Amino acid sequence: MRYLHTMVRVSDLDKALDFYCAKLGLQEVRRVDSQVGRFTLVFLSAPGDVARAAQDQAPLVELTYNWDPEAYTGGRNFGHLAYRVDNIYAVCQRLMDGGVTINRPPRDGHMAFVRSPDGISIELLQEGGARHPEEPWASMPNTGSW
Repeated sequence: MRYLHTMVRVSDLDKALDFYCAKLGLQEVRRVDSQVGRFTLVFLSAPGDVARAAQDQAPLVELTYNWDPEAYTGGRNFGHLAYRVDNIYAVCQRLMDGGVTINRPPRDGHMAFVRSPDGISIELLQEGGARHPEEPWASMPNTGSW
């Protein structure tokens, strides 16, 4: 058995790509537009997985955009997507600078949570163990839910 991808429905493809690619740092590796099905699938990979994703078509996040508007509500059985990052403070700062709310700041230098424009919870984990706690993160309160 191999993990292939996680599908996330998005209501605005441009906003979703801005969040996942421009702000979070994922890379688009494949796109499928279906005129008949009236949907677009965009497959994203973490930068460290791009070569593997191109060869194996995994591991990926699949953004599904249905061209006809639909209202989506989060399922209670879905928790979050998780990514390991080289510098959690730099990633969180880049996200904040891009207008993303840090719902659970990396006070411990190890873990943070943000949400996509469609409310998908994203966990960020520091590569190689926790960094030394730093301000403003160490004293930053949680915001909203994560």
